[in-house]
Amino acid sequence: MIIPPYLQKGDTVAIVCTARKFFPEDAQPAIELLQSWGLQVVLGNTIGLDNCQLGGTDDERAADFQQQLDNSNVKAIWCARGGYGTVRIIDKIDFSNFKKNPKWVIGFSDVTVLHSHINTLNVATMHAIMPFSVPKASNEVKETLHKALFGESIQYQITPNVNNRLGNAKGELVGGNLSILYSLLGSKSSIETKNKILFIEDLDEYLYHLDRMLYNIKRNGYFDSIKALLVGGMTDMHDNEIPFGQNAVQIISSITKEYTIPIVFDFPAGHQPDNRTLILGSQVNFEANDNEVSLKFLK
Repeated sequence: MIIPPYLQKGDTVAIVCTARKFFPEDAQPAIELLQSWGLQVVLGNTIGLDNCQLGGTDDERAADFQQQLDNSNVKAIWCARGGYGTVRIIDKIDFSNFKKNPKWVIGFSDVTVLHSHINTLNVATMHAIMPFSVPKASNEVKETLHKALFGESIQYQITPNVNNRLGNAKGELVGGNLSILYSLLGSKSSIETKNKILFIEDLDEYLYHLDRMLYNIKRNGYFDSIKALLVGGMTDMHDNEIPFGQNAVQIISSITKEYTIPIVFDFPAGHQPDNRTLILGSQVNFEANDNEVSLKFLK
């Protein structure tokens, strides 16, 4: 796995829309944050475009991302927000120069399209807060992005969930938003999970559909050879008038009961205030015991 160069003070970060629209005034908190870290900021041409939900047409968003991808002065691309729309442009983007000169691509939620596709190119990415979420992000969460961007040591220790399955593992961390991973199955952007540590999270889903998505990725072999499963926020799940009968933890536990792997619930990443940065594609040491869950990123 190729780890893009970490940033140094004076480097430039581009903010672009790959999905929902985002306006210059909304970008100001993110600009100020990056500048406080000694970084320069450029706003892509899509910032301020308004095409229904989207930050410009598909061609405009693809062209903006391509421009920042090929610009050697830009050392990282920070996707402005998620929502929906990245999958509409992924096949319009030429990653040939990027593979020779990789840089960090940052975001979460719908940005999982990029995380997954770029993982198939053997390049690491950052699952992290986006400019849209900066105003509500805690200083601690923002600091995890700072450490990741500048190549500092990252290790998380969290309180264990009583439903965890204990154990330890070492391997490459992959994954992201479950709905996106599910939607990419069968495409060239679908990730390989064999001998890897899989992270999943999601937002605003019905419990029956969570069950459906998990069964589908199971039938596609996602769980067959993974070393561990990290479950982030399963936030704002819904139920029908006739209850499904299981909550998110119970659904995941039931579907994965045949696998002898460590499983951790409530990992602090995803659509929640405590959304810590994960370096997808990085090697990690993972341990879940009765006292804590530990995740350490290896260089």
